[in-house]
Amino acid sequence: MADTGSFLHRVFIEHPETVDETYFEHMRFAAGFAFWLSVAAGAAAIHALIPAMCETTASRILKRLHAKMERRH
Repeated sequence: MADTGSFLHRVFIEHPETVDETYFEHMRFAAGFAFWLSVAAGAAAIHALIPAMCETTASRILKRLHAKMERRH
């Protein structure tokens, strides 16, 4: 039988520690990232239907998210 403590540490703690965060700090960052990705996806969908709208919204959001990710590593 696997050590439950080791499993829980690996699943919930190990990765956040690689970016010097707690589980909850990492959750907040990832949730915010997911939110902005969904906003970018919505803007891209609107742009697909009406090309004159949201012309640069998705790319601006993605550039900002990319820069934020690069600063973390």
